[in-house]
Order: sequence, then C-alpha cells, then structure tokens
Amino acid sequence: MNMSAGWNEGNAGAVMRNPAAAILVLTMVSCAPPPAPRYTPRTREITVTMVPLLVRESRTMYPFLDRAFGPGGVLAGKEVYAFSPSTMTVVEGDTIRFNFINPEDDLHSFVLPDFTVALPGNTTTAATYVAGHAGIFPIVCNIASHLPMMSGQLVVLPAATMAGH
Repeated sequence: MNMSAGWNEGNAGAVMRNPAAAILVLTMVSCAPPPAPRYTPRTREITVTMVPLLVRESRTMYPFLDRAFGPGGVLAGKEVYAFSPSTMTVVEGDTIRFNFINPEDDLHSFVLPDFTVALPGNTTTAATYVAGHAGIFPIVCNIASHLPMMSGQLVVLPAATMAGH
C-alpha cells in the first residue's frame, strides 16, 4: 500500500495497534476519488456545401421573387446562399478536416473568428482547423451581398463534458 511518501513499515505497526487509525487509513484509501476520465480529442471529417437558397436566376421558376430581386426589392443586388450544414458541433481539442464544396460559380468564404478559407466557384477545398477552446463561434461568408443570410455557428463543447467518451 503506498499512501504517501511518508508511509513506512513503522506506520503499519502503529496502525495495526490502533483500530481508530486503521479505520481512518481505510477510509482515506477507499474514499479517494478515482482518477477523472479524460476526453481524447478526435479528428472529425465535416463536409460543408455552399447551397443557393434564393438566387436571381430563380425568378423564372418563382415569379413572386421578381419583385424581391427587382430595383428597390429586399433582395436587390443580393443572393441568398447558405452553408449546409449551418451548425456543426465538435469537442474542444478536436481537429476538424473540412471538405468545402462550392458547386456555384460565385466566390464564397468560410470565416470563423480565427480561421478564414476562400472558396472559389466550382471547386472543392480542404482545410484543417483545431477547435482550441469551448464556445459558440459565428461562421459567415464575408462576401457583402451574401450577408447576413449566409451564416452559421461552430459549437465547441468543453472537453470536460465529454470525459470518458
């Protein structure tokens, strides 16, 4: 039994002669919490696609959009794109291997507070990101005409909440 650096055979004799000391020693040994399980960071593969939701080309298919995209309309000069998925959840310490698919001919970007990836049209782009600390982080495309619609969030769970998983 190794209780501490000061434990020796003389202590064992004293404990055996003193039942109260024996109970105290057994209580200390049996009540010690087990070592806390730790989360082992993982590498996660996430594919994000740039998805056109409402683009000016949709006016021929949906005539009611003509007014919205026309002069003075709420979508004048804009196109409504989205990230799919728009919310991604990982754990603190995880490495994310992003695979970005931009099937459109428009330029997009994927911007986190400390990470930016340019996404040229008609391309697939790979990028790696390490989720350094827990929190909810906004994702946007920094093309002005794609804001505020093209946005999302990266949810990074604290590693302590995932211990043992």
